[in-house]
Amino acid sequence: MTLATTVTLVAVRGPVPVAKALATIDRLSGGRLLVAAGPGSSPGDYHSVGVEFSQRWARLDEAIRTLRVLWGQDPQPFSGRFYSTDGIDLLPRPVQAGGPPIWIGSWGSRAGLRRVARLGDGWLASAYNTTPTLFAEALTCLNGYLAGHGKNPETFPNALATMWFYITENPSEADHIFRRRVLPAINRPENLLRERLPIGSAGAFADLLAAFKAAGLQRVLLWPVADEARQLELFCEKVASAF
Repeated sequence: MTLATTVTLVAVRGPVPVAKALATIDRLSGGRLLVAAGPGSSPGDYHSVGVEFSQRWARLDEAIRTLRVLWGQDPQPFSGRFYSTDGIDLLPRPVQAGGPPIWIGSWGSRAGLRRVARLGDGWLASAYNTTPTLFAEALTCLNGYLAGHGKNPETFPNALATMWFYITENPSEADHIFRRRVLPAINRPENLLRERLPIGSAGAFADLLAAFKAAGLQRVLLWPVADEARQLELFCEKVASAF
C-alpha cells in the first residue's frame, strides 16, 4: 500500500523540516511514500509563520528544488532567494533513491499546470475544485506542457484528492450531512459543492467516478466525512463494484 500526503505546504512548514519528516516516513514505510506539494490558498497559514502570502509561488518553486537536493537527487547544493542547502547533509536519506516522487497540487489553472509539468512527478487535482469536464480540459492542457518539458503524457500520473463523500439513499440524511459536516469545513459556495461532491446516492457517486475515468483520471483519494468505516464498506459494496 502506498502512503500519500495530500498537499503539503512546504513553504509554510519549511523545506528542511519537511524533508526530514518525510525522509523518516519513507524509511519507516520501506520506501512507500508519495508526496504532494503546493502553495495552499489561505493567507492565514502564511501569516501564522511570518511568511508573505504573495511569495507562495516563488517559495514553492525553490522548496521543491530544496527537497530534491536534501534527498540526494541533485549532488550540487542549492542556493536561492529564500532557501539554501549549503552546509546541510540530511541523514538518513529516504529509502527511495533521490527521495519520494513529488506530485504538484493544482486546481487546473494554466499557471498551475505549467508548474506541474516543470516541477512535478505527477499531478494532484482537487475534487471540489473541478468537474469531469474541467478535468479533461486541464489534462489536455497539461499534456501539451509535459511534452514541452520532455515528459511522456502517456505515463505521467494523476489523481484526485479531497473527494469528500457520504453514501445514503435518504435525501434528508444527505442534506443533514452536507450542512453539518461539509459546508462548515470548505470555504466554497453551497451550490458548487452540492454539484461536485458525492453526498447522496451510491448510483450518483458511481456515475461521477465513471465520468472522471472517461476524462482521464487515474486515481481517487477518498474522504468519508462521517461514519468512516461503514462508509468505506458501502463504497466497496455499492460504488466500487460498478467498476
